[in-house]
Amino acid sequence: MKLKKTLLGAALVLASTLTLTSCGQKNDADNNNSNAASGESAKGSVYYLNFKPEVEEVWNKIAKTYTDETGVPVKVVTAASGTYESTLKAEITKKDAPTLFQINGPIGYQNWKDYTKDLKDSELYKHLIDKELAVKDGDGVFGIPYVVEGYGIIYNDAILQKYIGLDGAKIKSVDEINNFEKLKEVAEDMQAKKKDLGIDGAFACTSLKPGEDWRWQTHLANLPIYYEYKDNKVKDMDEVKFKYAENFKNIFDLYIKNSTVEANALTGKAVTDSMAEFALEKAAFVQNGNWAWSQISEVNGNKVKEENIKFLPIYTGVKGEEKQGICIGTENFFSINSKASEEDQKATEEFLTWLFTSEKGKEFVTKDLGFISPFDTFEEKDQPSDPLAKEVVKYMSDEDLYNIDWNFTSFPSQAFKDFFGQALGQYASGEMKWDEVKDAFVNTWKDEKAAVEK
Repeated sequence: MKLKKTLLGAALVLASTLTLTSCGQKNDADNNNSNAASGESAKGSVYYLNFKPEVEEVWNKIAKTYTDETGVPVKVVTAASGTYESTLKAEITKKDAPTLFQINGPIGYQNWKDYTKDLKDSELYKHLIDKELAVKDGDGVFGIPYVVEGYGIIYNDAILQKYIGLDGAKIKSVDEINNFEKLKEVAEDMQAKKKDLGIDGAFACTSLKPGEDWRWQTHLANLPIYYEYKDNKVKDMDEVKFKYAENFKNIFDLYIKNSTVEANALTGKAVTDSMAEFALEKAAFVQNGNWAWSQISEVNGNKVKEENIKFLPIYTGVKGEEKQGICIGTENFFSINSKASEEDQKATEEFLTWLFTSEKGKEFVTKDLGFISPFDTFEEKDQPSDPLAKEVVKYMSDEDLYNIDWNFTSFPSQAFKDFFGQALGQYASGEMKWDEVKDAFVNTWKDEKAAVEK
């Protein structure tokens, strides 16, 4: 999925025309809603199977607002954490099945393609700025992304500025950190001067506890796969060479050797441990995504001020990475149940159109759900206001940089990711050599891809 650099840039360039067209869009939405209420449009209903329990209350509020406004019934059912696939399997075959559900990318589509409607002619797809983000099969569009997110190395600018003020600092400005060599030089120097900086380590602890290792076995592993796919001009491979394994090792070693704790303690660490360390200013850096601001700000005793939280790209030593941005993409795609009645399908499309084009719907998206939207109906003022979301928007709009696509949606299976995570834990603990980790990655990828095909 190629996330073009023009994503937000295009939205901003279009801002002047949107001023004119948004009136038309709003009127269209209002007309649709009026028609729906009078029975001229969708006579059906909407049933959304929600993926995230933490936003259940918001979706219920959205459903009630839409129903009050249009008369179209909207039901929201929320799957328990970690049970979405099993819940969807149980619900999709019922007479009153979900009309709207989520797939997590091309792999997820393969599981649900018998139930996904072609949305290439839908109003929502027309508003998608980067059409390459959609889940496609031939000429058809079967999953539309509804939010984009970004991740990289989060840093506390207050600590970096304190470091820059020390004698012998390796940089005079954070802007000088634009490749792995410079990042390594700075991080190692900060680790050596941690007492002067009042920190326990340059990087927050690398959470390698099973089930807590997704930042490494998925998010960090995305970078070498992105570059290997790019070299081969593909978006998926049945077999990989892990060509950029040494680049992965570069940054992973930097994390675990310049940490708040010893490397052999990392297999007992959770994500909450590392986020708390960052929030309490025990570390200057932590790898995570824009969703991390709430994790940081809500820590009891948080010391990180909103204006001091920033993103750096995850540099690994790849040639030309001075032009690399952060990792931006999505694994959240809306699909409409093709086996639902035509009335329910139409009602569901109109509900999505209202949510992402009407002023009231967009307010829910931005302020309540906190989404960074990929649709051209959202102007700069419609984007979330939290500091890391702003950083994602900044990188999206920087035409001098290329951002890293989210290719982990093509990873073979959860079993593959879990196995790789375990191997990384054993490597950090000194129980496994790097060549063994690399072989495990390559062989498990091949085996799991073959198993999926069967």
